[in-house]
Amino acid sequence: MIAHNDFKLNTNKKFQIIDITSKINELIAIEEGIVNIFSKHSTSAIVVNENEKGLLEDFEFMFENLIDEKYSWQHDRIDNNATSHLKSFLLSSSETLPVKNSKLDLGTWQSVFFVELDGPRSSRTVNLTFIGK
Repeated sequence: MIAHNDFKLNTNKKFQIIDITSKINELIAIEEGIVNIFSKHSTSAIVVNENEKGLLEDFEFMFENLIDEKYSWQHDRIDNNATSHLKSFLLSSSETLPVKNSKLDLGTWQSVFFVELDGPRSSRTVNLTFIGK
């Protein structure tokens, strides 16, 4: 069986990490199989990691210092968001994860995050594709 579902998110900061694990679990349409979680935006990402405040702050700090707005990026001549696009190159727009007993089969400390790189934005779309039974 293949099933699809989408949900929308609003963000309120330029860089924001939103735990979407519980939302995905609410929408799971299979008992066992896999789910692909895909962000339909080129300035956002989907990642899996630990939901620990210090780690999330470190993640933001690392990205702000790795790709700095102080440089004169070529893409900024078009729409002034080159750093957001460059950060998304280093991440992924999707993750494919196992589903077991109608829930994400994650490790003890793992969560699924939507990472906003060019906010604030309204109606960001996350697409879920379920394959299984």
